[in-house]
Amino acid sequence: MWKKEDAKSQGVSAPPMSSVSSVPTPATTSSSAPAASSPSTIPPLPISPRAAACISQGIKIKGEVTGSEDLFVDGVVEGKLNLTANSCLTVGPNGSVKADVVAREVVVRGKIEGKVTGRDRVQLWSTGQVTGEVQTERLAIEDGALLRGKVEAGKPQTKTAETKAAVATSSSKSTDSSPLSSGTAAD
Repeated sequence: MWKKEDAKSQGVSAPPMSSVSSVPTPATTSSSAPAASSPSTIPPLPISPRAAACISQGIKIKGEVTGSEDLFVDGVVEGKLNLTANSCLTVGPNGSVKADVVAREVVVRGKIEGKVTGRDRVQLWSTGQVTGEVQTERLAIEDGALLRGKVEAGKPQTKTAETKAAVATSSSKSTDSSPLSSGTAAD
């Protein structure tokens, strides 16, 4: 009985020495799990906490990138970048994108050349540079950011309202046989 307890106490004291090995044992896995999950031992990530995918510095992609997850680009992307659903694209401070970009939210801390379409919001940080067209509902530009090109911000006008106005204007002109029609004032 004393030998079993001695073996257990040796097993508990042994994991710190064996945790250096590349193959974890059951004893090391159970004892090191709380240490790995504590927030104080995990270093902060340099990317957005919501970013699920990352194109890091040193990676260059030519072609079309599509997805439905958040994306952090700190490398180079050339071609087309289309994120669907509730996806957010973040171009990091080292990122360079030469592409037409479509996402729900676009955060620019690096460089983008091309058409940027943010369905909900486009945000340029002080280190951000956009050359091209920007189309979004809301646009935020920090002091020091660079934006060159065409900007369309605000809620897009509905085409049905424009069509109704055009039809009403053309029909009132074609039916006007008298100099005064209802709704117009004579001077």
